[in-house]
Amino acid sequence: MKNIIYGVLSLIFIFNLSGCSTKIVEPIDKKYELSHVCIEDNPKVIVTDFIPVVEDTFQSHGISTEVYYRNSIPADCSITMTYTALRRWDLSPYLSHAELRLYKKKKKIGYAEYHLTGGGGLDLSKWASVKSKMTPVIEDLLRQYPIIQ
Repeated sequence: MKNIIYGVLSLIFIFNLSGCSTKIVEPIDKKYELSHVCIEDNPKVIVTDFIPVVEDTFQSHGISTEVYYRNSIPADCSITMTYTALRRWDLSPYLSHAELRLYKKKKKIGYAEYHLTGGGGLDLSKWASVKSKMTPVIEDLLRQYPIIQ
């Protein structure tokens, strides 16, 4: 019985050391004909390159973006996006969790989440760039909108 308990504990320990990332995506349906997205600024997010990565990825799909500040949504914005991005620190800061939520009026039309399981453990990829972590997640979110070269 002791061997089984030690084995299970060892597996849990190894899993926590290895770290891995997960993504959950509810893609935006083509019927919404995305051409412009207004992004609500989140002043609590301190991941400095997060919004530029989001905007660049949307723009590669031919979708323009603009950032607005809470309670000042532009009148011509029918599609809005809110986000959060969290970072952790291990010798240097790194992105550990992010969520994007897209709405048409108040109806949620898309969702994307990136999560670094166990904070990344000893996995060196936890220090990968925001771009390398978020681009695949956003690409899945926009999978029905082709990349424009």
